Amino acid sequence: MKPPRLLLGQTLAFEGDPFHQPVEEAARWRRRGGVLIEGDRITAVGEADELRAAHPRAQVQDYGDGLISAGFVDAHAHYPQTAIIASWGKQLIDWLNTYTFPEEMRFGDADFAARTARSYFDLVTANGTTTVASFCTIHPESVEAFFTEAQTRGMRVVAGKTCMDRNAPEELLDTAQSAYDDSKRLLEKWHGKGRLGYAITPRFSPTSTPDQLAALGALWAEHPECLMQTHLSEQLPEIDWVAGLFPQARDYLDTYEAFGLLGENAMFGHAIHLKARERDRLRETGAALVHCPTSNTFIGSGLFDMAGLMAEGQRIGLATDTGGGSSFSMLRTMAAAYEVAQLRGTALHPAQLWWLATRGAARAMRLEDRIGNLAAGQDADIVVLDLASTPAIAQRAARAAGIWEALFATIMMGDDRAVRTVWIAGREYPQGSGRASSSTQ
Repeated sequence: MKPPRLLLGQTLAFEGDPFHQPVEEAARWRRRGGVLIEGDRITAVGEADELRAAHPRAQVQDYGDGLISAGFVDAHAHYPQTAIIASWGKQLIDWLNTYTFPEEMRFGDADFAARTARSYFDLVTANGTTTVASFCTIHPESVEAFFTEAQTRGMRVVAGKTCMDRNAPEELLDTAQSAYDDSKRLLEKWHGKGRLGYAITPRFSPTSTPDQLAALGALWAEHPECLMQTHLSEQLPEIDWVAGLFPQARDYLDTYEAFGLLGENAMFGHAIHLKARERDRLRETGAALVHCPTSNTFIGSGLFDMAGLMAEGQRIGLATDTGGGSSFSMLRTMAAAYEVAQLRGTALHPAQLWWLATRGAARAMRLEDRIGNLAAGQDADIVVLDLASTPAIAQRAARAAGIWEALFATIMMGDDRAVRTVWIAGREYPQGSGRASSSTQ
């Protein structure tokens, strides 16, 4: 049996929720801490000297001043849009027609899908992300490629076939029956296989007929253990479009609720322009809202009400929404979340931002018992960061009065250069590499 691994450095973990508890109670920073890994799990977190004394056989990896944290969790992404990230000048509906749909047509080619999946995982791993929830395309090949690549790397991911049977190019349309059949087959093949999870995935109400939404609601009722992911109230013209397509619906959320697509395992991306009834029902059901700040500003959607929704007790995670989002980096995403909140009159604390990108996003995905924190029993999905990764960050960090000032500089100015290494299921991955370090095989 391999000896345990002991990672040493600064450590940051959560013992509570910094949105609902004082930061000093919710977050636990150790100047000289340690994380013990046995196999693919974290088995202890504590002071470095105490862990070294208690585990003399452990192989020690000392990261010095590096910050050891749970790996980032990206709760809403579109891996097929990897190559069209940062496409210029469109809002949602035009953006879909101009960029997204033409690109997604290519994913019926299994080799193309596989190449894109490899590229996508290289990019997110280089940015310290260890878990993602992704939409695929209508093509089963796109789902197969995503799960196959994730399984090769040992990553915990959630994904699903995107379903659309109207208001999209003919080449991207399925039917109510084929959406049900394809999703069911893929779900039965992949859900729960290793670290993989399936999400039933209607793109959004405008691209699904009532028959298709009903079919996917029926499938979810058969498999309530799965997540359901979709989009909600991203832009005002989209909401008007939904109202015209579903004249009997009370609001946008009702177009999902009426067909059995609202529940505690639901994840709704964006959720910017919510009505009072929608907010009440989301809270009552325990559904998750996923904040996508770089996307919301990049395509001009609006400003997410983090303070108000958190005060109501909503379940909220954070996500890049690549490629509508303009970065693969959860550091940049945290920075954008801070900026959006500032525009709404709230200055989010660095601990709150970090929680959203780790434990909060894991909670949105109903995976908080497995990922998103440094704690005994959690999967050993870890990122190690350099808090002085560039001259600009280093000079600011040198003036920092404490860990939160130092960390905030990396949140606001950091990128993939800040990521020293990533651990996935107890294996170390060199920065930007798709292969585990040979020393940990």
